[in-house]
Amino acid sequence: MQEVCDFLKKCEHYFLATADGDQPRVRPFGTAVIFENKLYIQTGKKKDVSKQLQANPKVELCAFDPAAGKWLRIAATVVEDNRLEVKQYMLEQYPELKSMYSAEDNNTQALYLKDATATFSSYTGEPKEVKF
Repeated sequence: MQEVCDFLKKCEHYFLATADGDQPRVRPFGTAVIFENKLYIQTGKKKDVSKQLQANPKVELCAFDPAAGKWLRIAATVVEDNRLEVKQYMLEQYPELKSMYSAEDNNTQALYLKDATATFSSYTGEPKEVKF
């Protein structure tokens, strides 16, 4: 899991895919932390992505490192964690988000990846799979 989180952080941004009815939706994300041995991402409850995740918590994430010619895809189910300490930790790791979010607001949403399968791929090597 640490290798997955490190790759996401190195890329700085990844793309999160959700379902909106029968329409896929993809958007850039930038948060990834490990807290209590779970990989978390963060969004706002007021956003469409949050509503889509409530309706269907299955997601895919994709990140690409052009310098290395490697990419990462993660298939998982997200689970909301409303604990204050998780939100505080996330915002401590990404202080630039504090201008938009607060651990105490009713908007900040911390989600961890459950039943995740992460696949590292490249143009030249065999894929490597990591489950967590």
